[in-house]
Amino acid sequence: IDIDQSPIGRTPRSNPATYTGVFDHVRKLFAATPEAKMRGYLQGRFSFNVKGGRCEACSGDGTIKIEMNFLPDVYVDCEVCHGKRYNRDTLSVHYKGRNIAEVLEMPIAEAADFFEPIQAIHRYLRTLVDVGLGYVRLGQSATTLSGGEAQRVKLATELQRRSNGRSIYVLDEPTTGLHFEDVRRLLEVLGGLVDKGNTVIVIEHNLDVIKSSDWIIDLGPEGGSGGGQIIATGTPEQVARAEGSHTGAFLAEILEQDAERKAS
Repeated sequence: IDIDQSPIGRTPRSNPATYTGVFDHVRKLFAATPEAKMRGYLQGRFSFNVKGGRCEACSGDGTIKIEMNFLPDVYVDCEVCHGKRYNRDTLSVHYKGRNIAEVLEMPIAEAADFFEPIQAIHRYLRTLVDVGLGYVRLGQSATTLSGGEAQRVKLATELQRRSNGRSIYVLDEPTTGLHFEDVRRLLEVLGGLVDKGNTVIVIEHNLDVIKSSDWIIDLGPEGGSGGGQIIATGTPEQVARAEGSHTGAFLAEILEQDAERKAS
């Protein structure tokens, strides 16, 4: 299973909520509210992809594209819905005091707490938080996500699928842009995949990831055209002792620091 850094979508309609499938459950929840039932609103009313509940001025995008001819296109908030994607009637339906647009504007960590009693939603959001995406808005446009963020959305989606313990996951620099605490969480997630019998292959420069690996293949000796050779292979301890390995030299330092911390 190749989990790369390509976008999860190329239009403002794509976002973490739609890509993971959690938005289907959110729309179903809003359709089940007393206000929605009284008005006869079904689940489709809360979709910004079809007519009915969306803002027709922007077709549910929340933004208007302005073509700049020889310059890149510019997106500005819709003047009718002010970026909310929905019409006024749809926004008048609330769940726990929030309308559908306000839910999409929530950071994922906040949304996970908000929907904690609803397991069908909470487990998806909790996984997104676990891979370090708690700060991303639930409805944040895919066009504004970095490659690393898009990759972690894909990883979280994959983690929701039932594992047979015989999968091979390939990730390309999943720690890009992550705080060290988020790296720790990501390592716990990857470790969970391995504990279930899966194999995880990671292309990475982050020493916290490298030192946590069962087996390392160090390519070098330099980057780009100066590399491409296998310099060292083995456990972190073995690579740390390898001569001519730049990775090994830095790895030796961090392993020594870890040993000193444990001793103290």
